[in-house]
Amino acid sequence: MLTTEEARLQIEELRKQLEDHNYHYYVLDKPLISDREYDRLMERLIRLETEYPQFLTPASPSQRVGGEPLKGFATVQHYRPLLSLANAFNQGDFIDFNRRVTSVLGKSAEYVIEPKIDGLSIALTYENGVLTTGATRGDGVVGENITQNLKTIKSIPLRLRRSLPLLVIRGEAYMPKDAFNRLNQEREERGEELFANPRNAAAGSLRQLDPRIAASRSLNAYFYEIIYLEGETVGTHWEALELLAELGLPVNREKELVSNIEDGYAYCQEWNEKRASLPYEIDGMVVKVNNLEDQNRLGATAKSPRWAIAYKFPAEQATTVLEDIIVRVGRTGVVTPTAILKPVRLAGTTVSKATLHNEDMIREKDIHI
Repeated sequence: MLTTEEARLQIEELRKQLEDHNYHYYVLDKPLISDREYDRLMERLIRLETEYPQFLTPASPSQRVGGEPLKGFATVQHYRPLLSLANAFNQGDFIDFNRRVTSVLGKSAEYVIEPKIDGLSIALTYENGVLTTGATRGDGVVGENITQNLKTIKSIPLRLRRSLPLLVIRGEAYMPKDAFNRLNQEREERGEELFANPRNAAAGSLRQLDPRIAASRSLNAYFYEIIYLEGETVGTHWEALELLAELGLPVNREKELVSNIEDGYAYCQEWNEKRASLPYEIDGMVVKVNNLEDQNRLGATAKSPRWAIAYKFPAEQATTVLEDIIVRVGRTGVVTPTAILKPVRLAGTTVSKATLHNEDMIREKDIHI
């Protein structure tokens, strides 16, 4: 029988071990132990927390999946507006963006280029190193409190590797391609409507009132911006990304620091060619002025920052043959027609089926076998 103090020390040690293993597995992609060994540590922690409930905390690795479903989502006022980005579609747009930046700054600028994940924009707040709030972007000023659902994403640390008084960050929650394909296959087998794309699947998963549903969807996340920071200073966006990684937050490895806009455009074109090789969907690249003081000088419009743009990839298209249309009836009686296609590779995925939604869509698009 353990003393109370011995139990407290064992619980703290188990939490540290599990947090470290989560970091190596989900952030670094370098697991240190087998899944079975991890499960044994978790089982030991849960058993001790059950026997000594006075030591149970919301930041414990055992508390990722909450209990009862929520009745609704509360709203969250963002620390500052979470703006959207102006778009760029070609090299001329890059040149114009760079001209506007250098005109205001009176000098050249470094840029950071990052993949634009096709997911759901989120904001997290850590107080004294512990995750306290996670919210959707919403309208940019007010979002929905989805903390319980975001806690189920195992790459998101419930406690930072180093404590800071306050940290507010922005990122993107997403569904990897293989998880999306698996989910749609399961839904098809149950006669349920298919998700159109991983972005919709991720958004739909995180807006479930039951966090156990979100936990079952194999979601992931990347973080790319510090909104507010206490206890530390950074001078550039690149330094901010390095700090986030140091704190144990997942940061995309495919980022690049360039000294001029021409190199930035070339890097975007490089990823346009090989985006299908990524395990998640991206719909472009984000270009940001690196120096944070320069970002402040450039400011923002009512809708978007003047120090960043989103380069949008051309939409991928493919031609195939419609071989059949099957009709499925869901448990609620909803009838969904599904197109059976000659398999074709598109955006890194083999597409052999597509939902046709309803009869009106079939007539509108004049679809025939």
